Amino acid sequence: MTSLGETLGAVRPVEPGPMAEARAHQDRLTKPSGSLGVLEDVAVRLAGIAGACPPPLPAPAALAIFAADHGVHAQGVSPWPQEVTAQMVANFAAGGAVANAFAAQVGASVTVVDVGVAADLAPADGLLVRKVAYGTADLSQGPAMTRDQATAALTAGAEVARDLVAAGARCLVTGDMGIANTTASAALICAFTGREAAGVTGRGTGVDDATYQRKIEIVRRGLRANGIAEAEAVPGGPDAALRVLAAVGGLEHAAIAGFVIGAAAARVPVILDGVIAGAAALAASALAPDTVGYCLAGHRSAEPGHAVALTHLGLEPLVDLRLRLGEGTGGLLAHPLVSAAARVMHEVATFDSAGVADKGD
Repeated sequence: MTSLGETLGAVRPVEPGPMAEARAHQDRLTKPSGSLGVLEDVAVRLAGIAGACPPPLPAPAALAIFAADHGVHAQGVSPWPQEVTAQMVANFAAGGAVANAFAAQVGASVTVVDVGVAADLAPADGLLVRKVAYGTADLSQGPAMTRDQATAALTAGAEVARDLVAAGARCLVTGDMGIANTTASAALICAFTGREAAGVTGRGTGVDDATYQRKIEIVRRGLRANGIAEAEAVPGGPDAALRVLAAVGGLEHAAIAGFVIGAAAARVPVILDGVIAGAAALAASALAPDTVGYCLAGHRSAEPGHAVALTHLGLEPLVDLRLRLGEGTGGLLAHPLVSAAARVMHEVATFDSAGVADKGD
């Protein structure tokens, strides 16, 4: 087993040399300079991640869905019963969820990781049991996790990333499942970005107006209960990041943060899904700032906090379809775009090789 400290120590910045080479190569291809827009930036980032130009194709892809329950569910922040988390894990394992359909469309494997479901799950193909606890404590009353629990979940996520890469994955995609996890996400985004609760809290699975207002107040209460000032970003550094993650995060947030860190340590790209992944990526970047260079924003969720998180991370979403499902669905939809960006670098002719006249200076 690799310790979390070793994984953090293995994270290095993306390499600027191959990125500059990739940018120059883009300008020599048979197309107007910059005409592929954000896809050119993706190709450049992939070169920096791999340390090579052209970068390897980011395939096959592997989706990891981290599942956990939340004590804050008791505060009435979601209309869905907590049992749905375990039921959806069974649905993923049976291949019946939207994430399964999208994964099949793009040829991605699906691994479901029980890192904190509040029930014992039946064994199933593709299900990994890495349970740290049977859900978190209620963040509105105090810390959701102990530091040891948060560290264990981070480690579990990093190990899943390591094992998927060792099995041949060349691109990782984040997924999540956990009733009430958008409440914890909003609290994390408040803490790491310094934004107010009302500006980052969304309706999640579709709550009514009264529940939405209660949800905002529960986020505020959770921040106060854990000594985190609203509208004031927490100080930087790994110790502060771990404290915040344990205080108001979820076990799946911690595991996804570890998954992102593990991807960076293995030098493979990781496509982030929606608001849960965005909140987790904030924690990952606070623990190891260089991880951001390995992240690609698959989409922009309809949840308002997701746009705030992406802006803070400096990431531009590839897809904006008003999705708010989670599971990794937005990340999976973006994977063909990431692959296309890399394929251009391998297969498109240059002006010189194709005998096509450039526009000149």
